[in-house]
Amino acid sequence: MQKVKPYSLNIKGRLVEIDRPQVMGILNVTPDSFFSDSRSFDVDAISQRVATMLTEGVDMIDIGAYSSRPGAGEVSPQEEMQRLERGMEVVRKVAPSILVSVDTFRADVARYAVETLGVDMVNDISAGLLDENMVATIAQLKVPYIAMHMRGTPTTMSDLTQYNNVTADVMRELSQRINEFTLAGINDIIIDPGFGFAKTTEQNYELLQNLELFHELGYPLLVGVSRKSMIYRALGVTPDDALNGTTVVNTIALQAGASILRVHDVKQAVEAVKIMMLTNK
Repeated sequence: MQKVKPYSLNIKGRLVEIDRPQVMGILNVTPDSFFSDSRSFDVDAISQRVATMLTEGVDMIDIGAYSSRPGAGEVSPQEEMQRLERGMEVVRKVAPSILVSVDTFRADVARYAVETLGVDMVNDISAGLLDENMVATIAQLKVPYIAMHMRGTPTTMSDLTQYNNVTADVMRELSQRINEFTLAGINDIIIDPGFGFAKTTEQNYELLQNLELFHELGYPLLVGVSRKSMIYRALGVTPDDALNGTTVVNTIALQAGASILRVHDVKQAVEAVKIMMLTNK
């Protein structure tokens, strides 16, 4: 069992020390997320979603306004910003001090979210590969950067699953991105292996089995498997019925030393962290 190493995040000049696994709650201010219960599109729904996550013990919130699921509708940068503005206005009213990351691959949206809306971190599914300006933007903003492994785009990724060795190849490709980030002056990096993005079900479970190896990259590890197809297809269920499987996979990730769990279901993830902390004393 791998213990989580303490780490710190520089949040706009404020050093935040983190000494246990964090639960990041997903807030989708979009009408077309793959999991229907995570969609919070109007103000009342957003407010209720945030309040519920707070009650359940969430540590940080990841707000997204552009679904990355295959087949999701196109969203313009202007619409993405407008949705984020509506969402962040509610978040800061309900939870003024909670850490918030913005889930976007667009540099202009990231800048707007940080500088205008007060977001604390940027969560990019493409690790800077979908917008050539993202890396320089993050370096200028000086906020923590969550970099996920993906090949291609959400539309093309399912055709890009050819690996010699999925664990070694994903680690190598993330390492290449990390080198670019550090050269640009990005200091606070969190890595995400990208479960479900340009990986087959079998490859996802191979990554899960080898998750501890990702600590060799030297950065905190975020795991996002919540209700994904690697779980519901393996069990022959729907995303709505994949909570139990998600909790099992999250527990395996915690055993491998995951620093952050990105989840739809906060209560169950918080309980998993509490139990794991008791066994890691």
